[in-house]
Amino acid sequence: MSSGYVNSNGTNIYYQIRGTGEPLVLLMGFGADGNVWEQHAAVYEQHFQCIILDNRGVGLSDQPKGPYTTKMMAADTIAVMDSLEVQKARIAGISMGGAIAQEVAINYPDRVHSLALISTWPVFNNYAKTVYENLKKLRVTSKPNDFMELLQLWIFAPPHYDDNLADLQAGQQEAAANETPQSQNGFEGQLDACIHHDSVDRLHQINVPTLITIGQMDIFTPPPFSDILHEKIVGSQLVNFPTGGHVHHWEDLERFNRVTLAFLLDN
Repeated sequence: MSSGYVNSNGTNIYYQIRGTGEPLVLLMGFGADGNVWEQHAAVYEQHFQCIILDNRGVGLSDQPKGPYTTKMMAADTIAVMDSLEVQKARIAGISMGGAIAQEVAINYPDRVHSLALISTWPVFNNYAKTVYENLKKLRVTSKPNDFMELLQLWIFAPPHYDDNLADLQAGQQEAAANETPQSQNGFEGQLDACIHHDSVDRLHQINVPTLITIGQMDIFTPPPFSDILHEKIVGSQLVNFPTGGHVHHWEDLERFNRVTLAFLLDN
């Protein structure tokens, strides 16, 4: 594994490289750094050169005051690709990372080989916008472990709680013990990027093979959001995870890795 930094319009973006082969750029969701790809990258790196970013506002990347936009973060992604002399790549994005991936494909169409859009959306309705604005306020007033519990309730589906409650509680304690949490600037900047993302009228411009995956029990980015993506991206594939939530990629890890790897190898 190697790693480094790239300056993107004055912001230092941290990246890791794992594996060898054709390039696969991995973009994570809000509040999470590139290390959260671990359980997927362990599979992907056997076939691809995985380029894993810490998005602006989290991890080892700079966390400037926002607001950020998904278009801005797409430019960060291209800056990393340019620095590594990667002309074209497969791009996979989870949640906010999927919104960024849409902007990469729309604004830099010749740089994208194929897309995997995971638990993401083309535009928020007012309900989703209010959820994210509410998260900004609650993070300030909550203890880190309590805020993690709240996030878990949003992103995991009820079936996951039946067999994994101890693991979820351990995650809450890890949040409480974290000595280098995401800054409030980074958190709010990333949420602003999510709230204002709107690709609906431009999705028809995406003309690369596209896989969309969604948990049918996702209340954070509900299935109708993915239905819009599927409808407007011509030729896209939509794969449902019936008992999965926003993080169906963890809840049904083996199937998710198998489905996404098969798509990436074929496209």
